[in-house]
Amino acid sequence: QVHLVESGGGLVQAGGSLRLSCAASGLSFNSYTMGWFRQTPGKDREIVAAIASSGDSTYYAPFVKGRFTISRDNAKNTMYLQMSSLKPEDTAVYHCAATGWSTIVIRTSAYRDWGQGTQVTVSS
Repeated sequence: QVHLVESGGGLVQAGGSLRLSCAASGLSFNSYTMGWFRQTPGKDREIVAAIASSGDSTYYAPFVKGRFTISRDNAKNTMYLQMSSLKPEDTAVYHCAATGWSTIVIRTSAYRDWGQGTQVTVSS
């Protein structure tokens, strides 16, 4: 059974930084493309960033490009999201997710396994 656990969320002032982690178990981590998504009340879940199974290819949503960095450590079965220059509009629950595709996919429906999420709140 796939288990994804996010950590690292919290309250930060605008302009600050946070590093999210996603610890994975129950899957061949180095065979899965991983993604970070976020959701706010009343809105659909949206992709933030994705990283291919080998880590050699990444995708960033336009609204985070240049501010966030996605990475993974396949030896530790862990994915990260370094978030900098945070804005109040980045406030959301951030989820990590896994898809059996080895290459980048950005549609939410392609991701089968999801973590419970970690709250990120950015104050102005």
